[in-house]
Amino acid sequence: MPKTERGRAQSTRPVGKRPPAWAKYTPEEVESLIVKLAREGRNTSKIGVVLRDQYGIPLAKPIAGKSIMEIVKQAGLVPPIPEDLDVLLRRASRLAVHLEKNRKDRYNVRSLQNVEAKIHKLAKYYKREGVLPADWKYEAKTASLV
Repeated sequence: MPKTERGRAQSTRPVGKRPPAWAKYTPEEVESLIVKLAREGRNTSKIGVVLRDQYGIPLAKPIAGKSIMEIVKQAGLVPPIPEDLDVLLRRASRLAVHLEKNRKDRYNVRSLQNVEAKIHKLAKYYKREGVLPADWKYEAKTASLV
C-alpha cells in the first residue's frame, strides 16, 4: 500500500561541499560543458538540468569551484535580462494574449496583475543592483511582443 504521509517530494541536496567521489569530470571539462550549453542559448537552470540528467553531474559548484552563473559571466554569455525576470515577462505575455481572447476571465485578470506586480518589484531590485539599466521600464503593451 502506498505511503499516505505528506511532506517534501524531492530528495535533498548533498550536505558536503566536496565533489562526489563518483564524479568523473574535471573542473575544466565541467566549465567547457557549461560554456558550450550557454552558447547553444540555454539559460542557467536548463544548463543545470542537462548537466544532471545527461552528464551525471549533480552540482557544478563543488566540482568546478564556481557556480554556473559565474562561469557564464566569465565567458561573457550573460543574457541582457535576468532569467527570473524573463520568465515573468513571458508569463505576462501569455496571460495578455489569453485575456485578449477571453475578456471576461476575471480570475486571470487578477493573475496578470499579480505577475505585473512581481515584474515591477524585481525590476526595481535589478535597477538598484545595476543589472538592468536605470531607464529600463516594463510596459504591458510590449509584453505581448516578448
